[in-house]
Amino acid sequence: MPDDFVDLSTARALANPLRQRILRELGRLGEATSTTLADRLGVTTGGTSYNLRVLAEHGLVEEAPELAKGKERWWRPARKSLRFPPRGEQEPQLRAELERLNQLWLTEDMATFGEFLDSRETLGPWGDALPYSRGAIRVSLDELAEFFDAYLDLLKRFQRPDEDTPAGARTVLTRFIAFPDPKEAGR
Repeated sequence: MPDDFVDLSTARALANPLRQRILRELGRLGEATSTTLADRLGVTTGGTSYNLRVLAEHGLVEEAPELAKGKERWWRPARKSLRFPPRGEQEPQLRAELERLNQLWLTEDMATFGEFLDSRETLGPWGDALPYSRGAIRVSLDELAEFFDAYLDLLKRFQRPDEDTPAGARTVLTRFIAFPDPKEAGR
C-alpha cells in the first residue's frame, strides 16, 4: 500500500465522532486551544486535549506554537490530503473503519446541507450559491483516477491561507461523489 494511503490506525482515529467534531470546528476557527474547543463543543477540556493529541499523532492537526502563552497550547488543522486504498485492497478491519467514517461524513453532509437549505433566506446573495451538477462520463478505471486527481488539483488551487483569500470570501463546502451505474454492471 502506498505511503500516502490512510492506514488502519489513522482510519480509527478519524472514525471517532468527537474527533470529527474537533476537526470540523478547527476548520471553522483556523486555530484554537483545547479549552476553546471544549466550550464550543460542550465537552471536557481533557476530552479535547486527549483527542487533539491523537489527531496530532496521525498528522491531522498540528500545534501553533507562535500563538502559545505559557502552558496554553494552540492547534490548527494540518494541511494533509487523505487518500484511501481501493476497497478491493483493504483489509477487513480497515474496510470497516472506512465504512464507519464514510457513514459519519455522509450523515454530517446531509445534516449540514439541510441547515443550509433552512437558512438560505438569511444568507443574502450567498443563499444562491449552490452550484449543482448531475452528469455522467464514460471512462476507464484509469481515466476515472485521472479525473479525480484533476478534481483534487482544482480543489487545492482554491484552498489557500487566509492572507491569500479575497475580501468577501466564505468557506464553501465541496463534495465529490462518482460511482458506476449499477444498471450497467455487465458491460
